[in-house]
Amino acid sequence: MIKDYFKIAIKNLRKRQLRSWLTLVGIFMSIAIIFILVSLSLGLQGAVGEQFKKLGSDKFFVQPLGMSGGPGSSGAVTLTTKDAEIIEKVSGVEEVTYMAAGNSKVEYGDKTRYYPVYGIPEGGMDLFIESGSIEIDEGRLIQKDGNKEVMLGSDFKKGKLFDKPLKTGSTILIDGVEFKVKTIFEPVGNPQDDKNIIIGFEDFKSLFSSGEKVDYIIIKIKEGENITEVADRVERKLMNFRDVTEKTKDFAILTPEELLKSFQTILNIITYFLIGVAAISLVVGSIGIANTMYTSVLERTREIGVMKAIGARNSDILLIFLIESGLIGATGGILGVILGLIVAKSVEFVAANQLGTNLLQAATPLYLILGCIGFAFIIGALSGIFPARQASKTKTVDALRYE
Repeated sequence: MIKDYFKIAIKNLRKRQLRSWLTLVGIFMSIAIIFILVSLSLGLQGAVGEQFKKLGSDKFFVQPLGMSGGPGSSGAVTLTTKDAEIIEKVSGVEEVTYMAAGNSKVEYGDKTRYYPVYGIPEGGMDLFIESGSIEIDEGRLIQKDGNKEVMLGSDFKKGKLFDKPLKTGSTILIDGVEFKVKTIFEPVGNPQDDKNIIIGFEDFKSLFSSGEKVDYIIIKIKEGENITEVADRVERKLMNFRDVTEKTKDFAILTPEELLKSFQTILNIITYFLIGVAAISLVVGSIGIANTMYTSVLERTREIGVMKAIGARNSDILLIFLIESGLIGATGGILGVILGLIVAKSVEFVAANQLGTNLLQAATPLYLILGCIGFAFIIGALSGIFPARQASKTKTVDALRYE
């Protein structure tokens, strides 16, 4: 019996192809938008998770509170090399390094650009590279601080930033001071990291007159130690050294788990907001289905009367109309998923090839595909409930007399 209902519903939709396709537009565009947003959000969360896995579970960070603009941004609170020395003495800490950041004018050839420059002590280069999952493409790490040597991200080698690519041995000007390129890094896939400019800490102090100020401290714990326990010990030690309490604490300790949670929370908020916007267009699409089904009821009043006259029950009429509206929704869902998949993969391709980032990926789990199609079917069926009930309640005599 259900098979017959589907046959009748499909036949009726074919009779009204143009109207059915116009009704589909609102549904499949809405589903496509939802699919794209969720797919890219899931892909971004997965990519961020992979980055934190590379970071490992044996490192955490300390930064001053109020540094909302990132390393190098100005603020009343500062960390210094003295803080790093205090942290080195904490039980469970194996290695500590730090980073200072500033914005500089960078010149090469006839072009001038402005980029962040980071200063790292020579003894902490390995830990910095390890914490950023960075690998060397050309040259080697800076061995002696103060030699006016610089390490560059992969974008400098690709020639994306200046008229011609840089290589090891090239010379660039940073705030008017000559630096020799010692290292070129492999692409990371993050546009910011691939534009890295790293110099020795002593060179940084000379360039920026920054003294012992640092913007970021990286801590690696000893093997077998619990990162949470070590982070707590570092926090207590720093609070004592800086003479602050829980209420007046002027620094933040960030473990990989906390960083990942923060990223995921932000991504979820953005995703839910965008899905809410897309849902508005889905509501508009469902109104279109309801309008189409109401019109269909009026056009087929005599047909409904004939069906009832030959024995069709109210429940039969109701199911036929519900199946029709559900099929419109499901077809819109399938088309929406196909369109969404094409657009999401296109965004991933453009991000990888034009923007140079592998963070923006399209995730297409089976539950997302089936969920979107099922959701569209349900929306379609719900939109057809009232028109279907109106059709099923039509009196046989009135329907047969209807012109």
